[in-house]
Amino acid sequence: MSQKNLVVIGNGMVGHRFLELAVEAGLNHSFNIITFCEEPRYAYDRVYLSSYFSGKTAEDLSLLSKPDYYQANGIHVHLGDKATLIDRAAKTVTSANGVTLSYDVLVLATGSFPFVPPIPGNDAKGCFVYRTIEDLDAMKAWAAKCTTGVVIGGGLLGLECASALKNMGLKTNVVEFAPRLMTVQVDDGGGALLKNKIESLGVKVHLNKSTTNIAKKDDGTVDKLVFADKSELPTEMVVFSAGIRPRDELAKSSGLLMGQRGGVVVDDNCRTSDPAIFAIGEVALHQNRIYGLVAPGYHMAKVAVDAIGGAPKPATFTGFHMSTKLKLMGVDVGSFGDAFAATPGSHVVAFTDSKNEVYKKLVLSPDRKTLLGGILVGDASTYGSLHQFMLNKVALPPNPEDLILPVRDGGKPVGMGPEHLPDAATICSCHNVTKGTICDAITQQKCMEVGAIKSCTKAGTGCGSCVTLMKDILKYELKRAGVEVKNHVCEHFPYSRQELYSLVRLHSHKTFEALIAAHGTGLGCEICKPTVGSILASAWNDHILEKKHAPLQDTNDRFLANIQRDGTYSVIPRVAGGEITPDQLIALGVVAKKYNLYSKITGGQRVDLFGARVEQLPFIWEELIAAGFESGHAYGKALRTVKSCVGSTWCRFGVQDAVGLAITVENRYKGLRSPHKLKSAVSGCARECAEAQSKDFGIIATDKGYNLYVCGNGGMKPQHAQLLAADLSEAEVIKYTDRFLMFYVRTADRLERTAWWFNKLDGGMDYLKDVILNDKLDICAELEREMQHVVDTYQDEWKTAVNDPQKRKQFRAFINSDAADPSVVMASERGQPRPATWDEKVEIMSTLVPT
Repeated sequence: MSQKNLVVIGNGMVGHRFLELAVEAGLNHSFNIITFCEEPRYAYDRVYLSSYFSGKTAEDLSLLSKPDYYQANGIHVHLGDKATLIDRAAKTVTSANGVTLSYDVLVLATGSFPFVPPIPGNDAKGCFVYRTIEDLDAMKAWAAKCTTGVVIGGGLLGLECASALKNMGLKTNVVEFAPRLMTVQVDDGGGALLKNKIESLGVKVHLNKSTTNIAKKDDGTVDKLVFADKSELPTEMVVFSAGIRPRDELAKSSGLLMGQRGGVVVDDNCRTSDPAIFAIGEVALHQNRIYGLVAPGYHMAKVAVDAIGGAPKPATFTGFHMSTKLKLMGVDVGSFGDAFAATPGSHVVAFTDSKNEVYKKLVLSPDRKTLLGGILVGDASTYGSLHQFMLNKVALPPNPEDLILPVRDGGKPVGMGPEHLPDAATICSCHNVTKGTICDAITQQKCMEVGAIKSCTKAGTGCGSCVTLMKDILKYELKRAGVEVKNHVCEHFPYSRQELYSLVRLHSHKTFEALIAAHGTGLGCEICKPTVGSILASAWNDHILEKKHAPLQDTNDRFLANIQRDGTYSVIPRVAGGEITPDQLIALGVVAKKYNLYSKITGGQRVDLFGARVEQLPFIWEELIAAGFESGHAYGKALRTVKSCVGSTWCRFGVQDAVGLAITVENRYKGLRSPHKLKSAVSGCARECAEAQSKDFGIIATDKGYNLYVCGNGGMKPQHAQLLAADLSEAEVIKYTDRFLMFYVRTADRLERTAWWFNKLDGGMDYLKDVILNDKLDICAELEREMQHVVDTYQDEWKTAVNDPQKRKQFRAFINSDAADPSVVMASERGQPRPATWDEKVEIMSTLVPT
């Protein structure tokens, strides 16, 4: 291995990108690559740092394609070790842990640090910055004992931080010195609308506020903010997000040329005043400017790699368009190019819709033929095409205002399709991926989905703002290649799930045989049979184990229980609203002991029993039904649970009877079959103890009634639910929920949760409100009738099954015997049964195999 050392100080997003590009360029074969990482973990995605508060882990945010990426490519990382000294004369770097390394080439990727204003009291307990995962862990721990929080700084990171505080259940305030939010990205018009939208989401915004003191309590904790105008704002927590400053102390102490206000001066090759040292990212000062976004940092990384590796056609850094598109607290914001019309003679076209809370502005060239920049607030759906208009200097239409005005009835959107973009057009600025590269991935690498394009090209894996345009390119290229993009359920039905549902309703098909005879071919398969079985259950609500329906069910529905890894089944009775009587608790204990079942309290506020053999299921359920239990439908694509807090009945903060409404809701929708499982919750106040905003539909009590949220999701990819309607009566909650659920049942794809269905819905929440609240499609009466039919025809599936001798016969391990399956073996752990391991089973299994 070569003795030349390439040392990188900093393992943030830009530092990691440099290492990736260095490996791609083969520098790991000509250098020993060593990096210092001050934090206790490898590089992670700071762009999506706020997702850490909604369930993402540090591992989820990791930027490494594989856990051993560095080791596999010969990169040595000094993890948790901070570089503290650069000796340029000796060409060495020394760390806090006493490591001293020589370098032939040194790259500074030290990034930036949060600026904490020199306000008296900024060291109070309860003051934080928002930068690292450790910062977030400290914030979470402190917030657990608070009810109020303040973010000082109303920029991009400040609003992300405010969203995090709100998601932690705090009454949140944003304090900004300037007269508007996001001063770098939006103008006064966009800022005013953004403020209104942020405040409508429950975050109070204070503009033109100069904080002069952070008052402390006697114990040293935060008490309140004091402003220059003598007003005060009580709070228990303060987070500073008032901008960044380059981490340039190492460079400064080593004698490198620095900017007057900080930052390491670099040339177009990202080389500092020392030819052996490069600087990239937020520590680098190019043409007297610091670039605080990830995309220019990634480009700097490419420039530095080319310069170090002697690339034949090296990239250079001559500046960067500071364009950005993001979603802040659910509000779309886009800003690109000359957004503030600084170009002499430029023209401005703006559109404001106060009712729909949309602000759009375009900055045109003096001859009005090209687009120089723009601002989008409330609706950034056209960001991708407008950004390309600007980047590629595409000629504007005769009336440029049509690019941002709403499409009138009968009209067509004005804009630029992907077919008009040149192959050289940069689609992904973060990774410098062109349209041509994406097209090659589609046509040459056969990438037929966005995920495959991301893996192949890295496009869309940075800030994500290019994904919409990438989808448009994919659709266009597939269409041009003659590839038909079908959404048929399977080869037996040339229809989507939505179309099959409509056919079942329209022609009153009551069986799979009738449907496939009229509209399909063949005998069906493991995809279309369960899909049609679910549709028939949603439409007509027959018992799923009726002879005509039983063959359509998958294993779980077939036995009205979830099969476990050892072949046993779970028993999960419904506990509506989480309310359970002492006698029912005793009954669960008696059953668990009698049948040797493992018992566990779940996050859905019910008790699950595991380890039941298939032939035991009817007997277990007979006893549970006698105790007042019903099927919990944990096995089906149906309503699972409606969680609740204790509400106003017991809690001193509760404003409505959360338990009562939760029981009403759960009893109304129990048994409803849908494209995927449904979860719900009712919280008795804004503290949100039942976590209603993480559910498919959730209800939060207010002083005036209830707020209804829809299309949330927990699990692998969490998503907050969005507000559908506010301050509803109980009757209105039921009415709108009826409509919402049946509209979802009608229109979603198979196995599509409400969150992903909503994300694909054209028009988003505005469209959903029009359909559900305003009856735009004139179908609400039908939706309500369909739901009422489901309610009126409800039957407890287990009660029907145990009372029907023919259905009971289905619950046995062997088709020709009532004997138990001897391969089911339990071991004991922590006083409860569990499936035996294979080694524990060997002795008994050997008796089953002939020798």
